[in-house]
Amino acid sequence: MEWIILIFVGLAASSLGSLIGMGGGIILVPALLYLASLPAFSHLTPQVVVGTSLFTMIFTGLSSTLAYVKHKTVDYKSGLIFLIGSGPGSILGAWVTEKLDLHSFNLYFGLFIIFVSLVLLVKDKLKPIPYRKDKGIVRTFTDNSEKTFEYGFSPTIAILISFVVGLLSGIFGIGGGSLMVPTMIIVFFFPPHVATATSMFMILPTAILSSITHITLGNVNWLYALALVPGAWIGAKVGVFLNSKLKSKTIVWMIRAILLVVGIRLIYQGIVG
Repeated sequence: MEWIILIFVGLAASSLGSLIGMGGGIILVPALLYLASLPAFSHLTPQVVVGTSLFTMIFTGLSSTLAYVKHKTVDYKSGLIFLIGSGPGSILGAWVTEKLDLHSFNLYFGLFIIFVSLVLLVKDKLKPIPYRKDKGIVRTFTDNSEKTFEYGFSPTIAILISFVVGLLSGIFGIGGGSLMVPTMIIVFFFPPHVATATSMFMILPTAILSSITHITLGNVNWLYALALVPGAWIGAKVGVFLNSKLKSKTIVWMIRAILLVVGIRLIYQGIVG
């Protein structure tokens, strides 16, 4: 029975995660934390939840990246630049996780996610960080509704910001690239389709790096991971297919809604639990 639950959890988390470019961890971690409150899963600690989630995301990242490559929405150069910062940040974050208990973990995670959701709400009123086009990275992209986006950034600033994002992602177990989606959309004005695809490209190596850290700390439940992986692989393909059919505004609204629901749920668990 536990395996069946985990397979469906992996499928749902990966489908939503790859659809909005957050890798599934932002759904999987809260789902596993909730299961940890049930007798059958009571042995799960926040550290094991994070480690198992990150290991599962290796397969979510690989599956969805292969699918997004076919749609030509992955910005490889930008993704590699962000990885220079988010990779080390996610490794450091994995070690910081060891210092958190369950209640503070839920509360901090929830408050942070609510904050990101609120910032996305006023995204259209924000301005991107200034950059020099002759020294920065400049890109254009036309989405499936024929709307053309121009976006860009300074590599140095991008690396610094992505380090902070990677650190937070590693602490909260949602992958080094997961929180890069709202960051790319809010700070660097990436088109939502490119942000989601590029994030999934980034999640693969950062999930591997963070997983190595958690494996050495004994934070991966291998039986549960084996149950989650098949659903994660299939779910990633489903999410990419849905992403290719949706408009940019729809994707942003889905990101806002999911962040808000997950954040409120975790704050409630952190206060009441």
